[in-house]
Amino acid sequence: MTKYSNEFKREALGLAAQPGMKVSQVEQELGITPGLIYKWRQRYRVDENSHALMPSAEREAQAEIARLQRELAIARQERDILKKAVAFFAKEENQRSFASSPRTKTSTQSR
Repeated sequence: MTKYSNEFKREALGLAAQPGMKVSQVEQELGITPGLIYKWRQRYRVDENSHALMPSAEREAQAEIARLQRELAIARQERDILKKAVAFFAKEENQRSFASSPRTKTSTQSR
């Protein structure tokens, strides 16, 4: 598998974007695999200001979705831990209040 530089990809995408140029023609002239420019179009975009090769909007959206899914998984884990802690301390508090209630002392003393 040949690894192409970002500069080469940027130039190939620029050539293919020119009016009157066919993608297949550009691929043939550059000696690259047919269909590769279409894949690059899906993955990358050329920034109009800096002319740098950037991830496509779809790739950026996918990366953001993945980041948010990881963040949500962490938030759910934290929530579950807090639920267990609340249940534990509520149970402990109920046991303390039951043990110290006057009704409990009276019923045990009368026996």
